[in-house]
Amino acid sequence: MAIPSDVSDASDVSHPVPAPALDPVPSVDPVVRPAAPEHGPDAEVPPIVPRRHVGRWLSAAAALLVFALVLLSVVRNDAFQWDVVGRYFTTTAVLDGLLLTLWLTGAVMVLGFLLGTLLAVMRLSGNPVLRTLSWGYVWIFRSTPLLVQLLFWFNIGALYPTLGLGIPFGPELFSVKTVNLLGPTLTAVIGLTLHESAYAAEVVRGGILSVDPGQTEAAQALGLSRRRTLRRIVVPQAMRSIVPTAGNMLIGTLKGTSIVSVLAVHDLLYSVQLVYNQNYQVIPLLMVATLWYVAVTTVLSAGQYHVERYYARGTARDLPPTPLKRLRIQLAGLRARLRTVTAPGGR
Repeated sequence: MAIPSDVSDASDVSHPVPAPALDPVPSVDPVVRPAAPEHGPDAEVPPIVPRRHVGRWLSAAAALLVFALVLLSVVRNDAFQWDVVGRYFTTTAVLDGLLLTLWLTGAVMVLGFLLGTLLAVMRLSGNPVLRTLSWGYVWIFRSTPLLVQLLFWFNIGALYPTLGLGIPFGPELFSVKTVNLLGPTLTAVIGLTLHESAYAAEVVRGGILSVDPGQTEAAQALGLSRRRTLRRIVVPQAMRSIVPTAGNMLIGTLKGTSIVSVLAVHDLLYSVQLVYNQNYQVIPLLMVATLWYVAVTTVLSAGQYHVERYYARGTARDLPPTPLKRLRIQLAGLRARLRTVTAPGGR
């Protein structure tokens, strides 16, 4: 079949297809971005202004003003008679009373914590009889005032005129009158020790209970005995909780020894009372006792601070600086700032 020439020629010729009309793209204004800040040496850096604590400064100024007014009233008040205070501050009678107060405080704290530790171990033991006896002791001596206990022990001769030692239901080996055995000082030591041991028992018990039980389990897994675990594992860790409360008890015992003056024990307060009963300088002599109590308490507080740092070594990677070291750091910073200001071109 023959193909027409006009058809074959038409198939060979390509005709361009017109493109579809597109809508014109609207012109968009370019986004104007802020210029990046310059970081060169000539760039101006805005100053950093610290936050102003107006209320803090006002409260500090008010507190300092009140303190200055109180201090000024104390210094300028002639009724204190500071010349009399200075004259009696280091007299023999006052120093002897101070030494007896310090000895009484040390003896009571040592004996009280020895007995208190024994009571705490009894309280934590598995023996129900020991637990009950320890609980009853703490209950009795914490329930009665210290002054009542001291007066009771001072008059113990009314209940037991003589104290003796002998064979039960047999002959008596020896006996002594209670009045001759218990003097005012020994009575004060016994009364204060029994009273403090009740509180020391609770302090030691609380410190032992603050130790993680896993420490005891690990010690038992290593084959350590109960006594060695308590002495080498539990007690050193419990000291971190015991020391702060024990320090407070020490300071409280120091001030609490003044109550033995009712038994005519020549402590610091009683010695001062003997002096002002003769010269009638009540206020100056009371200020002498006050200043000595403040001085000794300050020394004991500083010792407590360093003992607490000693037992806190394993609880933190770096211990905070001491007040003396903090003062040195501040003085070093102040000297560096002054050196910068006084240097040529400094501001």
